[in-house]
Formats: sequence, structure tokens, C-alpha cells
Amino acid sequence: MSKAVVFFAQGTEECEALLVVDLLRRAKVEVVVASASGSLQVTGSHGVTLTADALAEDVDYSGVDLVVLPGGIPGTPNLAANQTVCDTVKAFAAQGKKVAAICAAPSILADLGLLEGKKATAHAAFQDKLAGAAVLNQEVVVDGSITTSYGLGGAIPFGLELVRQLAGPDEAARIQKAIAYKHSLLYASHK
Repeated sequence: MSKAVVFFAQGTEECEALLVVDLLRRAKVEVVVASASGSLQVTGSHGVTLTADALAEDVDYSGVDLVVLPGGIPGTPNLAANQTVCDTVKAFAAQGKKVAAICAAPSILADLGLLEGKKATAHAAFQDKLAGAAVLNQEVVVDGSITTSYGLGGAIPFGLELVRQLAGPDEAARIQKAIAYKHSLLYASHK
């Protein structure tokens, strides 16, 4: 079974995080919601409080296939301020393991130097922060092991793409049908 970690910090955009968690769990991917805020209780950007599964610092990342950075303000800068999150993302990228970020969070990948020479996207207000990347204005962009999305409006196709990567295209199609998501999943994929 594949395993993913979705980081959640104070001020994270709840829907970007929880849609990914929901879709991956529907695909039988083991998902750990990891708090990057020093407490298991985390409140998102719209006042929704949830209890994380673990603190980011306490997760064993050795068997993890994917780490996900949701956006939101001040969630994105709060994720960027967490050393475990940054170290884990850098290590995953260096090993060619899957890293995904949505909305403002791709700016963290750029700040870590991980988008240099890659194609990527982010929320329109953060596209100028993707230093080194060829920025595409598309819902989801996959370049090698890095997947980015432009925001909450792209959260379902972003989550379905992560399902495709971890559980296969048939499972992604099954879930897409089960949730009655009728839009085609057309986006830029670059290997």
C-alpha cells in the first residue's frame, strides 16, 4: 500500500488539504495528516480546527511515497518556517520521491530551489514567486516527481492526479466517477 503525508499548519487552506486526504484515502492510500505547528490541534485559514494524526517531527518518512504541501495564508509561510517540512521536502526531491504543492505552497518549492528548470504552476498571486520555473497557467502541472496546482479550484484534479500516481489510472478514474467529477483531467505533464 502506498503512503502519503499531507502537512497541515496553522492557516492552511482546509479544502486543499482535506480534499487530497479524502481522495487518497478513497484509493486506499495510507495518509498521515502531519501538523507543522507543534500541536496536534490545527486551525485552518477559515477557522476549521482539526486534529492531526501526528506532529511532522514525529513521522517516520522512510516508507512514505509522497509529501503534500497545501496552500493558504498564513499556512504557506507557516509550513515554510517548519524545518522538518523543508528538510523532508528537499530530501524527497533529491531522492526523486514524489512532492506535491498547491496554491501558494509551490512558492516553498521555489524557495528551496526545487523548481529550477521545471514546469510548475501556483495561484496567480504567487506565480511570480516560482523562481527558476517555467510557469504554466493550468490546473495541474506534473514535471518528473513534482506536482503543482494553482489553487482550490484545482484541488479535485490535483488530488485525482496524486491518486493516479500512487494507485494507478484505473483507480483515479473509478474515484472520479464515484465523486461525480465530470470534467476532463487535461493538464501539462512533463517527465
